[in-house]
Amino acid sequence: MRKKGVGRMKGSGFALVGVALGLSLVGPGMAQGAAARLGYVDVQKVLLRSAAGIAARDELEKEKAGMQKQVDARRDEVEKLRDELAKKGLLLSSEARKEKDETIERKIRDLRRLAEDLEKELQRKEQAMTQKLLQEIGGVVERYGKEKAYLVIFEKRGAGVIYGDGEADVTEDVIRLYDQERAKKK
Repeated sequence: MRKKGVGRMKGSGFALVGVALGLSLVGPGMAQGAAARLGYVDVQKVLLRSAAGIAARDELEKEKAGMQKQVDARRDEVEKLRDELAKKGLLLSSEARKEKDETIERKIRDLRRLAEDLEKELQRKEQAMTQKLLQEIGGVVERYGKEKAYLVIFEKRGAGVIYGDGEADVTEDVIRLYDQERAKKK
């Protein structure tokens, strides 16, 4: 099975909402009012460094390890049958040898199917966990933005932020707030 991680998933939905909101709110009237407070958050970094993101990756790794044990057990079974056929093959009748070959081929097909099914299941779980985390992070960013009076908070990567002053980066604050909110729920 290929290694997949929660950290590779994108929060591009935040970017579209952030850009649309930013474009609709920053207009001619903005020049007359107070300076706009804009920020950005690196959702990838939140997924990688928040307690919830780390816990999700750990859970997926445990599930992956359990799935790998299933695949390894089936692979060992196939190898034992192959070894047995290699050792006793000359002593078996052609009919018995053919039956053993068919059994091995069937077990190999079953092993491939199992590996594919487990891979799909792992991907499905990864997507579900990521969606849940992204929804939670979105809520945290929204509350943070309202509390700190931000006009817009962009998603760093999806919004195409090429440069952002460190003061505009609210990622660490979001991680801290997200971890605090999750700790209160426990």
